[in-house]
Amino acid sequence: MTGSTPATTTSARICSDCDGFASVKVTFGGRDRRGHLRIITAHCPACHGTGTRTARQLRTSDWRVAA
Repeated sequence: MTGSTPATTTSARICSDCDGFASVKVTFGGRDRRGHLRIITAHCPACHGTGTRTARQLRTSDWRVAA
């Protein structure tokens, strides 16, 4: 990498729910009266459309004991 800014050693954590594809556009399958496609944008509910997530800290309620 060239430049005065050093490379970071930490990589962004990709959201495990959407695999980094955080926003999609979905068509309703038709067009309106003016000929435009009717679309909506859907965002990943886990990362809120960013594609990355922070490290999750384990709570004691997440621990499981093998019986």
